Amino acid sequence: MSETSWLRRRWKLVVNLVTVGALVILVFAIRHELADTFRRLGHVHAWMLLLIIPIELLNYHAQARLYQRLFAIVGNRLSYWYLFKTSLELNFVNHVFPTGGVTGLSYFTLRVRRGKELSGAKVTLVHVMKVTLYILSFELVLIFGVLALAVMGHAGSLVMLVAGSLSTLMLIGTAGFFYILGSKERINNFFTALTKGLNRVIHVVRSGHPETINIEQAREVFDDFHNNYMEIKQSLPRLRAPFLYALLADCTEVAAVYIVYVAFGDLVNIGAVILAYAIANFAGLISVLPGGVGIYEALMTAVLASTGVPPGVSLPVTVTYRVANSLIQLPPGYYFYQKAFHD
Repeated sequence: MSETSWLRRRWKLVVNLVTVGALVILVFAIRHELADTFRRLGHVHAWMLLLIIPIELLNYHAQARLYQRLFAIVGNRLSYWYLFKTSLELNFVNHVFPTGGVTGLSYFTLRVRRGKELSGAKVTLVHVMKVTLYILSFELVLIFGVLALAVMGHAGSLVMLVAGSLSTLMLIGTAGFFYILGSKERINNFFTALTKGLNRVIHVVRSGHPETINIEQAREVFDDFHNNYMEIKQSLPRLRAPFLYALLADCTEVAAVYIVYVAFGDLVNIGAVILAYAIANFAGLISVLPGGVGIYEALMTAVLASTGVPPGVSLPVTVTYRVANSLIQLPPGYYFYQKAFHD
């Protein structure tokens, strides 16, 4: 196997290793600043860190209501508590199995189909619409963040370039997605080509199965997916409430990060936190490590440094946030995940 071929097959691993390596170098370079910062841990306002709990509860409330409203649009009424628990399970799965949300989508589809006997296409569409509304609503959050940076004089050319590129990618990706969904022919052509590509990849591992995913059965699912999408499209006024719940979920996620800065006694620019959060989460999609560990911290620190927040401040805060957030969310997620398949 040539070096070029190996790099193509292992590009995600290479990116992760380079990023984690950069994080190690960064930690070594700022070790004295970090030592001073960690000595301040004894002065951190613990009661302030506890505010993450109600913030995260509000976040999961928004997620549950968002799912509930979307399912109602396609004609199904699911209970709030059921969707609240499922959201916690989904978060656990996405942290433990780092596949850019693919495993989470598969789990959510399997979980809801098993519990409520809905079609896979309908459940998948609801989850995809949830993610799409998250992206669209985060555009507003990102614009607010850039304005906050500009007011404080921290919106340099590099920051504006990064924020603009990120916004453009989100808008183009969302527009392209809706363009494909808007036509039965386009959705069939796109997903059929995608299915064939997946079959070729699977065939490398399972040489005796040239068509692991049946194309004809997949086309039936695509048709169902399109029909459910058209049902949602015809109910655009009813998407107002789901959009607002998506916006609330985005805001509470950023608030959970910012509250840790407040607990450390550092009132940094909220715009810097928003931009860093956005880039770290998008880049974390390619991580092969659970929860994007290493990638998330490195990118958050780098972006915050570009907006004037010293690494000696941002890195300990980011690590503290990740640890506190995991301790709050993962245990209940694991409990409901185990309980879901043992009832």
